Amino acid sequence: MVEPESFPTVFEGIWWAIITTSTVGYGDYSPETFLGRIVGILLIFIGAGFLSTYFITLATTAVSRQNNYLEGKVHFRGDKHLIIIGWNERSKEIIQTIRTLDQFTDIILIDETLQSNPVMDAKVHFIRGRASQDHVLIKANIATAEKVLITADQHKDELDADMNTILALLTIKGLNPNITAIVEVLTREQMANAKRAGADEIIQSNRMMSYVMTNCISTDRVVSTFVEVLDELHGSRVHFHPSKDYVSQSFYTANGNLLKDGKLLIGIKRGENTMVNPPQETVIEKQDELLIIDRL
Repeated sequence: MVEPESFPTVFEGIWWAIITTSTVGYGDYSPETFLGRIVGILLIFIGAGFLSTYFITLATTAVSRQNNYLEGKVHFRGDKHLIIIGWNERSKEIIQTIRTLDQFTDIILIDETLQSNPVMDAKVHFIRGRASQDHVLIKANIATAEKVLITADQHKDELDADMNTILALLTIKGLNPNITAIVEVLTREQMANAKRAGADEIIQSNRMMSYVMTNCISTDRVVSTFVEVLDELHGSRVHFHPSKDYVSQSFYTANGNLLKDGKLLIGIKRGENTMVNPPQETVIEKQDELLIIDRL
């Protein structure tokens, strides 16, 4: 409309406007009149400002998103994931081991003391906050998680750490009653409370270390041997096996049958009691569970 002789059709005008706005400027079309050039100057200023604003906004959004991700502010959208609560040497080793054995499972790390994600791994998502708060667990998508591991807070004394663990467990079970919860308890007195709160597995780390240290006093090299055994179990699987196929058999006979399939029978769980390496003549009952080591 301003310069119809240089731009005979609407399409040529649109083409020139887009090329000028993007600062490419092919020169195949150009205004010749004073008014046309004024329009071109305005278009160049508007185009440069628009593109600069667009790319700056895009870069700012990308950097902000990345910072929020590293600082634990971004919601996790996946499912069937593992949640680990508390950052310490144990959780560090656990994450490294899981990432070595399983390249596909998503791990969510929740901790309130860290400022950013300590693990540079695409499969490890960090959420900053207290695990006993609903909005933090919702960020971790607790409703679709398969398992949660709660480690004891090393910054608190033992009783406070256990109370903090049980409070987090109660919150987790309230949001997802079906999740498998594994908790670390430091004091024997809080075992019952952890069970009442819904713990599926309870790890008494202090008690386990006390056994190792006590045996170390009376037996040489027990610690190194114990660690070697644990290292060997990385390639195996310790689990309970139903006893239906071995009812009325002796421990010795059942062990021999399991060995044929590459499985090692090491104990029997009967009710609340677990017998490790019981007498060979012990008869397996219907309600028993067999503790075996099975190759993966």
